[in-house]
Amino acid sequence: MIRKKKVTIYDVASEAGVSRQTVSRVMNDRPDVAQETRERVLDVVERLGYQPSQLARSLSQGTSCTLGVIGYGIEYYGPSRTLSVIEQQANKNGYSLILSLIHEPEDFNINRLINDLVSQHALGIIWAVPQIGDNRERLIELISNITIPVVCSNALTHPSFSLVDSNNYEGGILATQHLIKQGNQRIGIITGPANWIASTQRQQGWQESLESANLICDDSLIFEGDWSTTSGYQGLIKLLENNPDLDAVFTCNDQMALGALKAASRLGRKIPQDLCLVGYDNIPESEYFSSSLTTVRQNFSEQGRRMVTEIERRIREKQAGKADIPRQQYMEPELIIRESSVRL
Repeated sequence: MIRKKKVTIYDVASEAGVSRQTVSRVMNDRPDVAQETRERVLDVVERLGYQPSQLARSLSQGTSCTLGVIGYGIEYYGPSRTLSVIEQQANKNGYSLILSLIHEPEDFNINRLINDLVSQHALGIIWAVPQIGDNRERLIELISNITIPVVCSNALTHPSFSLVDSNNYEGGILATQHLIKQGNQRIGIITGPANWIASTQRQQGWQESLESANLICDDSLIFEGDWSTTSGYQGLIKLLENNPDLDAVFTCNDQMALGALKAASRLGRKIPQDLCLVGYDNIPESEYFSSSLTTVRQNFSEQGRRMVTEIERRIREKQAGKADIPRQQYMEPELIIRESSVRL
């Protein structure tokens, strides 16, 4: 396949019969350009489809072209995928990144991290850390004292920052309603940690779906996991001890679902004949589990792209003197139905 050559500022200058500096002044809306020249350059820009990179624009203005990214959980599929796409999209758009990875999302020096990024002239901050404990409240306090935009994921909304997130509550509903439609009457849940907002939102969707269907929903049907395969294994064993008539389980991520599959095999429970199972995340391996896993898909790649697009929008509006208005975006999850939840 022949790749179309990218239009450069030199192509525009040659076509318009002006210097590269003149094109730059037009693109930066400088006043020291004759109106006739400006219109000619803009006509060529539109005709050729020229798009100046943020990097070139920043260099011409003598400003930084750096984004700060604070991330967590690269050992998990979702966060690692999102961070990877953030890096790719930022690089494509001409930004360099200052990446800080934290290891204890409830107990770290948020003040130092934010101030370090501000001192290094980051144009904006992408906060790719889940809301755990009070870390969101501490972040909000700091945001009110800085002038650069912030985009967050995996948190409750707040007017101080933009939010790009998956609709975890809706994902919990999708998983649970599917299990109900399969005729299951006693549906347990293996949650993530109780102090993670994503975990509590998925559990809320599970609970409200059961209540709407007039099905039992009590503490004996809940096991708090920690996202690990081991906790999924332990969780299913405990749920079956408390509920021998359990006929379905919603595990709040696919790693825990893998552990639950192992526990079911050990206990002689056939999937899905004796026990239906639904996971969450749609990790690449889920299709190849011993019973291919029904799961809720989150679009982590799109989340990463949207976070970069949103921070770039706010940076542009701030540089243009426009009102910097944070936006909240929720991506709808998708139920992927496979063998583990459908009784033949």
